[in-house]
Amino acid sequence: MHRFDAIRPFYDSEINQALHKVVNHPMMKALMSFTFPDVLDDVWKEQLLRTHSIRDFQCNFIYQSVQRVLEKSSNGLTTSGFENLEPNTSYLFISNHRDILLDTTLLNTALFEHNLTMTASAIGDNLVKMPFLNTLAKLNRNFLVQRGLTPREMLQSSKLLSEYIGHLLLHENRSVWIAQREGRTKDGKDETNPGILKMLGMGSDEKNLMDYFKKIKIVPVSISYEYDPTDALKMPQLMAEANNEVYVKDKNEDFMTILSGAQGQKKGIHIHIGTVLDTEIEQIKASDESSNKQIVTLAGVIDDAILSNYKLWPTNYIAYDLVNKTNSFAHLYTENEKSLFERRLEMRIDHDNPVALDGFLAMYANPVVNKLKYHDVV
Repeated sequence: MHRFDAIRPFYDSEINQALHKVVNHPMMKALMSFTFPDVLDDVWKEQLLRTHSIRDFQCNFIYQSVQRVLEKSSNGLTTSGFENLEPNTSYLFISNHRDILLDTTLLNTALFEHNLTMTASAIGDNLVKMPFLNTLAKLNRNFLVQRGLTPREMLQSSKLLSEYIGHLLLHENRSVWIAQREGRTKDGKDETNPGILKMLGMGSDEKNLMDYFKKIKIVPVSISYEYDPTDALKMPQLMAEANNEVYVKDKNEDFMTILSGAQGQKKGIHIHIGTVLDTEIEQIKASDESSNKQIVTLAGVIDDAILSNYKLWPTNYIAYDLVNKTNSFAHLYTENEKSLFERRLEMRIDHDNPVALDGFLAMYANPVVNKLKYHDVV
């Protein structure tokens, strides 16, 4: 099992020692002061130092932190589809990706509330370079996806990651969350990268990869935010790409994005859990397609599930109408909602920069474009 040490979260036997190391860290104090504003430091510290498992840390601390985030910066979290899941059963959740930390913590919040198995979740090691964030990630059952490797190192890393995910799902009965592609979606177009599926299959010993994908119980997940709290922060990268430039992140950009995601206004948030891709995978297996073509087909099936179950908000309809200069969906939002959205646009985006303006609107409008592929009336 030592081969997973470079990427795995803490074992329960390591939790208490790790907490002793970070209990007095200023970032831990900031997190606990936010979560328990009326509790004395000595009280939460004592409770923290009595914690000996990831589940206890998540349920007694992280869950409470998420409740505070929802209370202070949203209209609450709504969910659907969780009744399709069985207790004490592991699933591979493949999800669209909007926010670095919230997507996974909100999913785990909902799984906890439905008495279902919580996930181990993939996170890029570039996001947890600060020692405290690395420790916090491991305390919260995150495993690391190694970035910035040579092609040869990437191949080895991908195989290790695939083996670890398979080990969690099939031997530890632990659900896993992974994004449908590397990085967060910044343009509102949610598409599964077949390379993710190829990576997942690298650790399989099944003759037909579809048999392995059926065994690990793939469940598509759709998450949507009425307001993306990091929308304006995504613009510089979109602008660089529009100008065919290489985008280089600022040193603390990821950390600031994590903070903005937690603190920024989100209004409505919805998570939909799809059904296990069982018959769909059987149909793909029965085809005469090559293995690569089958993987591409499966990626398309995952896309169909994520996009067709994606919950649209007034902000999406408003942006679509603004982009297309129509009132097609005016019956689905109020004038006040439109004014608030236009005010946000005005405050966050330079109107003299058409690339930024178009990018911001497209981020909210594209989910409607996606949805129209599946329904005549949205």
